[in-house]
Amino acid sequence: MDDNTLLRIKEAAEILGVSIDTLRRWDKSGKLVAIRKDGGVHRYYREKDLEVFKSDLTKIAYEWLEIKRELPATFYFSNSSVFQARLITMQNQLAQMSRVSNIFSLIVAIAGEIGNNSFDHNLGKWPDVPGIFFGYNLDKGMIVLADRGLGVLNTLKRVRPGLQNHTEAVKVAFTEIITGRAPEERGNGLKFVRGIVEKNPFSIFFRSGDAELRIGNPDKEMRITRSHLTTPGCLAIIEF
Repeated sequence: MDDNTLLRIKEAAEILGVSIDTLRRWDKSGKLVAIRKDGGVHRYYREKDLEVFKSDLTKIAYEWLEIKRELPATFYFSNSSVFQARLITMQNQLAQMSRVSNIFSLIVAIAGEIGNNSFDHNLGKWPDVPGIFFGYNLDKGMIVLADRGLGVLNTLKRVRPGLQNHTEAVKVAFTEIITGRAPEERGNGLKFVRGIVEKNPFSIFFRSGDAELRIGNPDKEMRITRSHLTTPGCLAIIEF
């Protein structure tokens, strides 16, 4: 069976270990959208998409950043309009979760800020594939975003040419207000993200280049370290 083989909903349910009714709900909510054929009567699923859906989101994002795999439509968003539509879908799903009923809008806000940064600051300048990875597992409380764009250092060097490395750039992005004019909003946006994470029961891992930032529970101390790996663009993992 090749990667593009279409499976009926019963076969897909068996692969994922869920009921057919669950798959119907996921299709309706946008969590796992089916392919409609036969006049829209029957739902079908690509085997490759099902395997990706079962996989670890962080691993998928890393492999895409390292140009080791292509992304199915489930996780790839080529422009801000389709990203915003998916963000609204996630917001609607979060709104139904009692454990985050008081903070779901903040979760959406920080995910939206990071995703929008990728589009705003790489527009017309994508060095590789345009668009972003956006995936989430709300049951596990995880959201992952990634892009193969310019990264924080190259973005901020346009207004801070003295920045020497990725760790300096990430620190500036998360701690300093630069200006309110384009193209400097990346720094201001990530400072906004930091403020929300520090005041709420969230944690974030953020990587750009070889710089890794962590803000987590319980002390909320921001830590920036240098990694032996170098990431093109940016990767963010939000946990709640």
